Order: sequence, then structure tokens, then C-alpha cells
Amino acid sequence: MIIRGTRLTIEKRLVPSSSAYLVIPFISIFMALLVGSIFLYFSGHEPVAVYYKMFKGAFGSRYGITETIVKAIPLTLVGLGVALAFRMQLWNIGGEGQLYMGAFAATWVALTFPEGSVWWVMPAMIALGMLAGGLWALLTAIPKAIWGVNEIITTLMLNYVAILWVDYLVYGPWKDPAGFNFPLTAVFSDAATLPGLFDSRVHAGLFFGIVAAIILYLVVYHTRWGYEIRVTGENPGAARYAGMNTTRNIMLVMLFSGALCGLAGMSEVSGIGHRLQHGLSPGYGYTAIIVAWLSRLNPFAVILVAILFGGLQVGGFIVQTSGIPSSMVYMLQGLLLFFVLGGELLTGYRLNRVPATGEATK
Repeated sequence: MIIRGTRLTIEKRLVPSSSAYLVIPFISIFMALLVGSIFLYFSGHEPVAVYYKMFKGAFGSRYGITETIVKAIPLTLVGLGVALAFRMQLWNIGGEGQLYMGAFAATWVALTFPEGSVWWVMPAMIALGMLAGGLWALLTAIPKAIWGVNEIITTLMLNYVAILWVDYLVYGPWKDPAGFNFPLTAVFSDAATLPGLFDSRVHAGLFFGIVAAIILYLVVYHTRWGYEIRVTGENPGAARYAGMNTTRNIMLVMLFSGALCGLAGMSEVSGIGHRLQHGLSPGYGYTAIIVAWLSRLNPFAVILVAILFGGLQVGGFIVQTSGIPSSMVYMLQGLLLFFVLGGELLTGYRLNRVPATGEATK
């Protein structure tokens, strides 16, 4: 762009501003709420009153807080999974499908061994749920690592395959004969059910997210493999020049990324529904992408942002009683992603004025 004899160019910052990393997420949230309030105002609603009702509904009562945590559990696990892949610039958009495959594998254990002991049924559900999610992600990692196939397309397409596979099961072979023709399986046994916490719907899957965040932080920031992941994500050419096995790392990262998403699916069927059913996820896999970016791929920040988005979903359900459509929640999520990505541009790049002659100005 040329303005008064000078040309504006976008150049990458050599050292991104550390203060911008802290400030930009808050600015993104503020701008999303501000733009959302404009839509609310012209829709005939009072923005401040709506936001207050949402906040109060999500965090102003014991019920609201516990339901927010319930929503935050799968968002945390899937958010950690996709954040690990994003750290290496692997764009895993398949968290939703990997969640469904984890739920499918865990359900198979529960339905196949209804009389099994909790001491081996629950570990088997966790292991197979993670394995199914990991292998589903590995299906996209292999062509990416060997032939350079775009993983955005493959992970996205496999989402629909996994969702429709689960639908086939709950509408067909696994349909509960005593379920009044609803698309769901039989109820799990006690051995296949995660224990509840705080006399609420919050379940032990909460600890899965906390432990996973700790392990992920230690691996990414305090191991040699984590160093390779970070270097490959920042400069793939330098990683290959240094002799790092990028092919192996692509496969391993996607495997573990999918495994965390599969664990989220296992925790949903075992901790919340206690059965597999149609519409298992309201889009946790897609929302978790925003969670990961807003948290700057920091494992501990993922937990906090997941709670924020869990509250956004719970608050969105609450304000529906005021005649506000639930789609407003998805609009706010989209605005958050839009401004977060815009913030990434401001953090990593800057505008530079160059004279028409081509010599840069000071």
C-alpha cells in the first residue's frame, strides 16, 4: 500500500513483544464482547444486562459453577490435545472426530464386559479411548509426514466419518432395545462409570485434565523431545538441518494429540451420559481450537480458558430464557477466534514504512 510517497509493508518481528503476549488475549476478549454487544443492541437487547445474566448464570451459583466445570472438562482435554499439535504447526482440526472415536472405543469396553470389575474395566476404557483417538489422528499424520498431505483437510473430513460411525452404532447395532426408540446405547454398569465429585455432575475426568496439563507442560518445556517439538514448530528447516527426525515427531505428536481428544470422549460417555448417544458433543472439538489459541498453547492457561468457555456455554443456555438465541454463544466464540488470530498478527508482525524509492525509513 502506497501512502504519500511511502509504501507500507508487513514484516516479521525478530523478537515478538513479551508484553503483547499477555495483553493481546485480554484485548481480544474485550473486542469480541464489544462487537457482540453491537449485535445484541441492534437485536433489541441490552448488552450489559445480557452479559451480566450470562456471568451470573455461569458463576453466580453452585449449580452454575459445577455445570461450567462439566463443560470445561472436555474442552480442557481436547484443548490440550490440539495445543500440542499446534505447537509443532500441525493443524489438527479433527479433535471432534477423535473425541467421538475415544467415546466409541470406551463404550465398546463397557458394553462388552458389563459384569467386569472396576479395577480393569475403567483402565481398559481409558486405554482404548486414548488409543482410538490417537490412531484416528495417526491416519492423517502418516500421509502428512510421508507425502506432505495437508492435515487440515484430512482431519476435518475424518470428523464426519467418526460422527456418522457413532450415529450408525446408536441407531443400529448398539441401540438400546429398552430405550424407547431413542438413538442411544444401554446404560453403563457402575464399573464403567466415572465417580462423581462434590455431589454434582462434575466427575473424575476433571483430574484427567489437570494431570494431562502438568505432564504436557513438563514434556514440552523440560524434555529433549519437547525441545524438538518447539524447534520444529518455530523453524522446520532448522530442525531438519539439526538432524531432528521430523517424520517421527509428526506421527508421535499427532498420536498423542488424538489420544488426549480420545480421553475427552471417554470421560464424556463414562462421566456424564453413562452411555453412548447421538449428539454426544455440542462441538467441543471445534471450540477447543479457540481455547488453545486464546491460551497461547500454554497447558495451564488451557484450563483457565476452558473454564471461561464452559461458562460462556452455560451462560448462553441461561439467557435463552430471555428470548436470546443460543446461536449468540457461537457468534461470540467466532468473534473471539477472529480477534485472537488478529492479535497473533499484531504480536508477530509490524507495519514498516518504505519510501517509493525502496529505501527503508528510520
